[in-house]
Amino acid sequence: PIIRVQVDHYKDFSPECLTDTSANDPLYGNTGSVASASNTFYDVGPTKVGVWASEPGSFEVASGVRQWFHMLEGTMFITDSSDGTSKRCVAGDTVMLPAGWSGYVDVVEPTKKVFTVAL
Repeated sequence: PIIRVQVDHYKDFSPECLTDTSANDPLYGNTGSVASASNTFYDVGPTKVGVWASEPGSFEVASGVRQWFHMLEGTMFITDSSDGTSKRCVAGDTVMLPAGWSGYVDVVEPTKKVFTVAL
């Protein structure tokens, strides 16, 4: 199905609307002991759009999907394993990670972001 217009309100991003995804995170795989939750609002073909939230902690990403996200709340660092560079991401930042990206995610403060992935 083709969705021409879809509006999701910020209240739909509240914790009670999110599903615990720590063991099988849609963006990062297994986040280990770091609590994460998400809700996918749009899932057609290779494209998914949703919201992701995480408590503080660190985890490795072995082979990430192509991802765009906009930070709504919190602070986290993204470290690229290919060259060791680390970028600080805070509320208001927009980030794009290429397909196959690998590295580390270090969530410093409880974080919430809107994401789009293309598989």
